[in-house]
Amino acid sequence: MRTLYLRNVPEEVARQLERLADRAGMSVNAFAVRELAQVARRAANPELLGALPDYAVVASELVADLEEGRAER
Repeated sequence: MRTLYLRNVPEEVARQLERLADRAGMSVNAFAVRELAQVARRAANPELLGALPDYAVVASELVADLEEGRAER
């Protein structure tokens, strides 16, 4: 596993990380690693979305159909 050193972290960011980690019952290190892992997983989202087939669904038409169906109830 690699080690990262963060420099120039603004004081307010460090304080907020400490508060969030404390609320989660975690160390600041564990909390920061968890948050970085979540960000890293999201990095692939555009690629995943780009690989999905395009069904040419028009969102406004879908919403209109839903609203029409609700109005009929």
